[in-house]
Amino acid sequence: MLGFFFVAFLIFAGAFYAAGYYLWSIPQQQLEASLVTRMREIRSRNTGSRETSSRSDLYRTEKKGVFEFLEDFAKWLGPARRLQSFITQANLRYRAADVLGLCIGIFVAMFFILGFAGLSNLILRLVVSVICCSFPILWINHKRKARLEKFEQQLPDAIDLFNRSMKAGHNMHSGLESISGEMPDPVRMEFKKLMEELALGSTIDDSLHNLGERMPLIDLKFFITGLILQRQTGANMVSVLENMSNLIRERLNLVERMKAATTQQRASAALLCSLPIVVFFGFWFLKPEYINMLMYDETGNMFFTYGICSEIVGILIIRKIASPKF
Repeated sequence: MLGFFFVAFLIFAGAFYAAGYYLWSIPQQQLEASLVTRMREIRSRNTGSRETSSRSDLYRTEKKGVFEFLEDFAKWLGPARRLQSFITQANLRYRAADVLGLCIGIFVAMFFILGFAGLSNLILRLVVSVICCSFPILWINHKRKARLEKFEQQLPDAIDLFNRSMKAGHNMHSGLESISGEMPDPVRMEFKKLMEELALGSTIDDSLHNLGERMPLIDLKFFITGLILQRQTGANMVSVLENMSNLIRERLNLVERMKAATTQQRASAALLCSLPIVVFFGFWFLKPEYINMLMYDETGNMFFTYGICSEIVGILIIRKIASPKF
């Protein structure tokens, strides 16, 4: 029995190692290949090469992912389109079809591994497999949330920089260009994309709306609305934008004070949510017969499934209570 569990553990570890390799190495290889291709193009232009490609450089094409056969089906699915927007907002180079294919692979692998391990309850196998296959999506959502929070922290400084540029007598285009050149990432990256769209002939209203879609923050939408109104009506928005930057800073300070005041409560919530998992693995190593009763007995499977579902619901409720919105 121990040898069988060891083999199952090796298969499970190999599957997660392959998933980690795909999530980390493949995008790095794609980025290196893209940089090499770009450098070759620049070198050929500098040497006076007259060769022309069959497609103009102004065309923007999307590179197909590994699971190319799922691309069209993923575009048809609403959740897949939303997942692709999350990937774009997290500034990752994955395709939604690739992520969905990886999730399906992890689900199938975990389902059969649990079956080979002797877990006969179908509902429990489905629940555990769904939890494991959701890890890539949760990781993407974590990266997206961290990037949005960083952008929100830098937004007041970007607004102040734009206001100083406007007070110096520059136009709106110069103010946006100063943000794209002097602010750190991710603000610089997103505003540089905006300037590239303007350079390719897009209107400033469409470019600002695209910026709002890439960074779905309410403060940024207020800033974009103010710029569009200033452009259409010619009103002086400098004082309004100054008040907006101060308001954003006050709200962010309030969030930080709330986090500091609820540190003990959030630590208690994390301890409470992790306690059943720690106890489960503790009994697995100290008293494996208790865990075997939960995993291989029909009545134990029912209680085990109920415990997992209750744990997930409790984590979601505690997370909702401990994360107030401002």
